[in-house]
Amino acid sequence: MRLTQRAVTPVTVAIVAPTLAATTALASPARSTAQVMSAPIKVVATIPVGEFPFGVAADPAKKTIYVANSGNNTLSVINGRTNTVTAAVPTGHGPYGVATDPRTKTIYVTNTFSNTVSVISARTNTVTATIPVGEFPRGVAADPRTKTIYVANSHSDTVSVISARTNTVVATIRLGKCNCSEPVDLPFWVAVNPRTNTVYVTNQGFPHQSVSVISARTNKAVARIRLPFTPEAIAVNPRTNTAYVVSGRNLLSVINGKTDKVVTTITAGSNAFGVAADPRTGLVYVTNPDSNTMTVINGETSKMVATVRVGRRPFIGIAVNPQTGLAYVANLFSNTVSVLASCREKEAASRSAVHCRRS
Repeated sequence: MRLTQRAVTPVTVAIVAPTLAATTALASPARSTAQVMSAPIKVVATIPVGEFPFGVAADPAKKTIYVANSGNNTLSVINGRTNTVTAAVPTGHGPYGVATDPRTKTIYVTNTFSNTVSVISARTNTVTATIPVGEFPRGVAADPRTKTIYVANSHSDTVSVISARTNTVVATIRLGKCNCSEPVDLPFWVAVNPRTNTVYVTNQGFPHQSVSVISARTNKAVARIRLPFTPEAIAVNPRTNTAYVVSGRNLLSVINGKTDKVVTTITAGSNAFGVAADPRTGLVYVTNPDSNTMTVINGETSKMVATVRVGRRPFIGIAVNPQTGLAYVANLFSNTVSVLASCREKEAASRSAVHCRRS
């Protein structure tokens, strides 16, 4: 995981064909992306947050965005209507991943150096519980349907399963078969498909680079999808039952949730690291830290449709509010969050995300 800064060539929004063609057609999303593609994708707001922002999560119902600031151990709470920070909630040491449960109005933050998860009430913006998990927790995902939280413990080679009802760890899933003294799988990021009760975890340990597929019904790993590269983040589109996993080698692999197989791999900008999927439009957003850009991909065609310049070093933090169609990316070295929208030129000129609705 490199954090070095490089010189950046200016990048503008453009229609670009992928270098690697799709090998298998994907299931069409529930809604066509044609209307969205008729308008340019632009940065419509830049929001200052805390130091070294990593994970980002969005609550569609509240139109609220949450950002984990690893540099000053806080969680920034952003009002999505005004694009302003309304609170900074203290967390544990080294907050990294963020997940939300809109039904219970609860936020979950992994604290990498505290080996804990902070449970935060969205109603009061206060920590209501602190849950011990494994070593070096990174990614976290919530399943609102089952009120279950999943945490990737990188240095324990495990996934902690947390009951949101009791705020306790109810199961610990070991991903590999090796009971080694040192971690070998190095699980990093987590995504959940609540429609299929499936959990996906990226494993970064060499030579075990893969995605573990976990049944949420049994809390057991049921498949391992081998990858030719070290995976970083992973995201799921529940409507199409598709998972997207990125690597620092500029690649985005598309996984069919029915077969647990990679159906295509395409280029996705420079040093692809974070990824998010919009289930309504089918768009897939990928962060490119080396070029300070976001790559936008049409999930229906697996083609790159735009490259958008954002802040300095957009890293792992990227989230989408499917109700507004807005994407939020944390810029690690700028200490900001860029807001992306599909806007008409007239609306984008206002620089206000409030006016940028889906066409």
